[in-house]
Amino acid sequence: MSDISRRIWDMKYRLKAADGTPVDAEVADTWARVALAAAQAEAPQDRRQWALDFAQALAGHRFLPAGRILAGAGTDRAVTLFNCFVMGTIPDSMDGIFSHLREAALTLQQGVGIGYDFSTLRPRGAPVKGVGADASGPVSFMEVWDAMCRTIMSAGARRGAMMATLACDHPDIEDFIAAKQTPGRLSNFNLSVLASDAFMEAVKDDAPWDLVFAGRVHKTVRARDLWDRIMRATYDYAEPGVIFIDRINSANNLAYCETIRATNPCGEQPLPPYGACLLGSINLATLVRDPFGAQARLDLGELAALTRSAIRLLDNAIDISRFPLSAQRAEALAKRRIGLGVTGLADALIFCRARYGSAESLALIETWLSTLSHAAYAASAEIAREKGAFPLFDRDEYLARPHIQALPQEIRDAIAAHGIRNALLTSIAPTGTISLFAGNVSSGIEPVFAYSYKRRVLQPDGTRSEDDVEDYAYRLFRARFGADAALPDYFVNAQTLAPADHLAVQAAAQKYIDSSISKTINVPEGISFDAFKDVYVQAYALGCKGCTTYRPNAVTGAVLEASDVPQAAPAGD
Repeated sequence: MSDISRRIWDMKYRLKAADGTPVDAEVADTWARVALAAAQAEAPQDRRQWALDFAQALAGHRFLPAGRILAGAGTDRAVTLFNCFVMGTIPDSMDGIFSHLREAALTLQQGVGIGYDFSTLRPRGAPVKGVGADASGPVSFMEVWDAMCRTIMSAGARRGAMMATLACDHPDIEDFIAAKQTPGRLSNFNLSVLASDAFMEAVKDDAPWDLVFAGRVHKTVRARDLWDRIMRATYDYAEPGVIFIDRINSANNLAYCETIRATNPCGEQPLPPYGACLLGSINLATLVRDPFGAQARLDLGELAALTRSAIRLLDNAIDISRFPLSAQRAEALAKRRIGLGVTGLADALIFCRARYGSAESLALIETWLSTLSHAAYAASAEIAREKGAFPLFDRDEYLARPHIQALPQEIRDAIAAHGIRNALLTSIAPTGTISLFAGNVSSGIEPVFAYSYKRRVLQPDGTRSEDDVEDYAYRLFRARFGADAALPDYFVNAQTLAPADHLAVQAAAQKYIDSSISKTINVPEGISFDAFKDVYVQAYALGCKGCTTYRPNAVTGAVLEASDVPQAAPAGD
């Protein structure tokens, strides 16, 4: 491993005794620890077999469980193995608000990310009956959450992370849009507007739009003006993002028993109140045969086999995990949600000599992700035959859902016969740190950020180290063809791609992902405002569940700094 990969492992994932003495002598010990822990959910006579299977999947960074699993599994520590939570619905009362603040603190203490919908809180200036006062509004309470989060510094140098959402028809939506335009304000939050289908239609028609709370219209605005306000804030300050919330709910496998109003901080996991999700990623860059060669190809058989092992490991992790709150445990066990995705996609495309965003690359992405999706559903149906379906499984309702209808008939037949173990199975996370741990493969489905760059890493003492890092595919290309070899035209990065290339990849991937995707569309600083806001319109038209962009600006910093190109944002972390 490179120096920075080994340091990431040592700092974040290596098991150490209380006095700092390493327990995991090498990375192989970390794989063994995780594999043995996951196998504890199996019948005693099967544990050795499954521990070996899991260890083989983990070896060589082929399957990368998310950080909470790598750091916590097999440690006997009172920690959760879940990365993603959405907290409960906040009651519109002082007692309810601060009860939920406590729940958020207990959950953040575990080193995870949380999401909250603040749309349930009355707008600023609304009367508070019985105390003769006016409400301060949801944004003011977000500041209370932000202050709490600053004091809950997670173990292993993990900073607290939160997502705040607000409905597009909430009377305080304009305050919410502008909330992060002051440097340092709400720095522990990502913000996203919940954009309904009705709102998007009103924007298209330039229709009036009512801002409503508890059935009362507080204000009427032009929908297009409100949309432009969202877009202008995002253009200038990189926030808020936009979540197409009706699309998320209509496509949800569990629409018959839950409603979603928020996501985890990076947006790949839309979750109901107290929802939780485990994450893991298959490293596509390790599955390409004959990289850079005329016969370069991704081994689909190995991808399917690795997917089956990963699904079982993640399902087992649900049973061996602890939870900050009992309500989170109940929700997780009732639905057994997991989020298996991919990382290293851009590097795999480079190995296959396909330019990111090209028609050739989109065909490969659809082949790879359909293979993963079908193998995941087949594996979960097989586990259900052995261990039982998730408790809230309703055969008729579940089989009628759009994503299930798109599966091959033999998989639907297996689900009809035995149910399915996990209600939702696929998600694509940003994987910033685990991808770096795996040799700096490209993150999630993002393009390569830059071939070489400086990365600033937060240390346990609060300082930051700075490392020179090279992309995995770039490093292998130079090793094979020489440091002075000209890069072929399929070497593209986030600095040079058009927004349309990003959108095409996100839309192609979304067809085979039942949850959502963390994706940042880097756009040049000089892009016009009209061209910029069209990115969001196109994202909606292409069937995406949300959209996040980054345009370089003076307020938002970056973790990564390219060595030879203008600075831009990282593709998630």
